[in-house]
Amino acid sequence: MCGIVGYVGRRPAAPLIFEGLQHLEYRGYDSAGIGLIKADDTFELYRNVGRVAALLECFEPRQSDSHVGIGHTRWATHGAVSVLNAHPHRSYHGDFLLVHNGVIENFKTLKSFLLEKDYAFYSDTDTEILANLIEFYYQQQATTEPASFLQAVQEALRHVQGTYGLAVLCQDCPNHLLAARNGSPLLIGIGDNEHIVASDAAAIVTYTSQVIYLRDREIALMSSDDLQICTLQSENVSAEVCTIDWSPEEAERGQHEHYMHKEIYEQAQVIVNAIRGHISDDFSSPRFGGLAPLGNRWNEIDRIVFCACGSAWHACLEAEYLIEHYAHIPVEVEYASEFRYRNAPLSKRTLVVVVSQSGETLDTLAALAEAKRRGYPVVGITNVVGSTISRETDCGIYQHAGPEIGVASTKAFTSQLCILAMLAVYLGRLRHMDYTEGVSFIQALQELPQKIEETLLLEQQISEIAQRYYQSEQFLFLGRQTLFPVALEGALKLKEIAYVYAQGYPSAEMKHGPIALVSKECPTVIFATQAAIFPKTLSNIQEIRARNGPIIMVATGEIPMDPSESEAFVIIPKTHPALQPILATIPAQFFAYHMALRRGCDVDKPRNLAKSVTVE
Repeated sequence: MCGIVGYVGRRPAAPLIFEGLQHLEYRGYDSAGIGLIKADDTFELYRNVGRVAALLECFEPRQSDSHVGIGHTRWATHGAVSVLNAHPHRSYHGDFLLVHNGVIENFKTLKSFLLEKDYAFYSDTDTEILANLIEFYYQQQATTEPASFLQAVQEALRHVQGTYGLAVLCQDCPNHLLAARNGSPLLIGIGDNEHIVASDAAAIVTYTSQVIYLRDREIALMSSDDLQICTLQSENVSAEVCTIDWSPEEAERGQHEHYMHKEIYEQAQVIVNAIRGHISDDFSSPRFGGLAPLGNRWNEIDRIVFCACGSAWHACLEAEYLIEHYAHIPVEVEYASEFRYRNAPLSKRTLVVVVSQSGETLDTLAALAEAKRRGYPVVGITNVVGSTISRETDCGIYQHAGPEIGVASTKAFTSQLCILAMLAVYLGRLRHMDYTEGVSFIQALQELPQKIEETLLLEQQISEIAQRYYQSEQFLFLGRQTLFPVALEGALKLKEIAYVYAQGYPSAEMKHGPIALVSKECPTVIFATQAAIFPKTLSNIQEIRARNGPIIMVATGEIPMDPSESEAFVIIPKTHPALQPILATIPAQFFAYHMALRRGCDVDKPRNLAKSVTVE
C-alpha cells in the first residue's frame, strides 16, 4: 500500500528517490516525504500531503548534495492525513529518520514504555513510536559501549508485534542505510557502487534489474559498496540475487491516457504469455512444469481450497466451477483474511492454492502460513518472480503478465482466469477427461488472443453506453454459473474506479432480495453466454423489465434474445465455455473505465485504495 524508496551510492539521492516515489504512485497514498543526509552529516526532511509532486513545493531534488536518503508515500492507518503524520519520521532526540510500511500492533504498549522514559510525540502514528524505540536502545548502548546502528534496530524490532517494511537512517552513520522486513515486501537493488531499497521493483527497474528480496525478520545494512544481511538474532544470511523479468518500458503508459486503458489492451498478449510453454506435445492438455514438485500427489488430492482477496478471489470462484466440472474435485474458495481464523475441518488430502498478483498480499500470506502450519501442500499463483508467495509455497505457476500499474486489476485478473481454466483442464486430463475434450480446449486456448482482440473493438460501443448511464448511482450485475464471478468482478470494477455502488449476484438470486432495488434509476448488467440455460435468465430479464429497470446485456450471438428488448446489447465472440468468462470480463472493464472518465474520477489512483494490500 505505502511505498518506500531508499538510496545509498554515488548518485545524488534526492532525484532518484523522487523518481522512485513517482513510479510507486499507483499503489495508493495520501501524503509523501523525503529524508536525506546532507554533506555535513545532518538530516534534511521534506513532507507534504497529496501527490508526490506536492513535495516540489518544499524543495528542489536536483539542488540536494546528498548521496544517502529515504522516501515514502503514506496510505493512512494510524492518524489523519497531515504533514505531521507523513513519513519520514524523526526520532525525539533527532538521531534517526525512518519510513515504515505495515502496522505495529502493540504500539500502545511501546508508546507507554517510551512516555515513561520521557519521550514526547508529535504525530499520531505507530511509525514515530518505532523511530523513538530504536533511538532509545541506541542511547542505552552508548552508556556502556560504542553504540551500534544495527544492534539498536535489532533490539527494537525484537519488541515489535506486527508488520513492517523499514528504511532507516542514523545520523552517526551518514554513509549507511538500513532496511528490515516482516510481512511487508522490501527488496534491495544492486547497482554499480550503489544500493537501492524499495517496496516494489517498479521504483528501481530503471537503475538495475538485479535485486535481493528480503525475507521476514531479516535486516540489511548497506553502504555504497557493501551489503550485510542478517536475522534479528544476528545470524548471517546468504541472499539470492534475482533478475527482474520486465523492462522499464513495460511500466510506461505509452500512447494511452491511463495505465488501466493500456492494460486492458494488453490482455491478448497477456494470454499469449500465460499459455507459452504450458501446452503438452500432443496438444491435448495444459502442462505446468512448476507443479512438478507435487509429483503423484495430485492423484491423492480429494479437496482443493483456494485462498485469495479481491479480484483474485473472483478468479478462484471461477476455478471452483471449472475444476469441479472438469476434474470432479470438490473445491472451496476462502477469503484469505477469513481462512487464518477459521478451524475448518480439512482432510490431510487437501491441497491449498493461494492466488495473488503481487505475491505480497498480507491476508493471503497469512493464509499461506496457516496452511503450511497445518501441514497442507500449498501451490502459489502469482505474477511477481521472487515475491514472498513464490518463495514460501511448495510449487506454483507464474502469470508472466508484466507489471500492472492501474490499481483496479484488469490484465492480471484475466491472466488468473486463463491459468485457472488451464489448471482445471490439466486436472481433468489427469483424471477422466478424454483426449478429444482436451484437444478442443487447447484449440480454443490458442484462438483466445485473437478473440480478445475482437472484443477490444467493442470499446466505442461500451463508451456510448457509459455516456447514457454515468449519472446512475447504483447498478446490479447478474450472471449464472461461470458468469456469476464475472458479475462480481464487474461490480467491483465499477465501485473501485467510478465510485458507484454496484453489487453482483447469481441471476436467480435477484428475486430473493435485490429485486427491491430495481427501478428505472438502477440499471442491471446481465451476462448471458450459455444458450442452454438462457430461458432461465430470460425470466429474470422479464422480471426486471416489468419494474422498468434498464437492462444492459453482454451476450454471444447465439443467445436467442431480441436486442430491442434491452436498452443496450453487447455481443462478444463465442469461445470454449471454460474461457468465455475472460471475454465477458472485458466489456465490464471498459464500462467501469468509461463510467469513471465521465464522472471525473482518477482512474489509475482511485481514492482509499492501494495496489498491493500489505496491512490486515
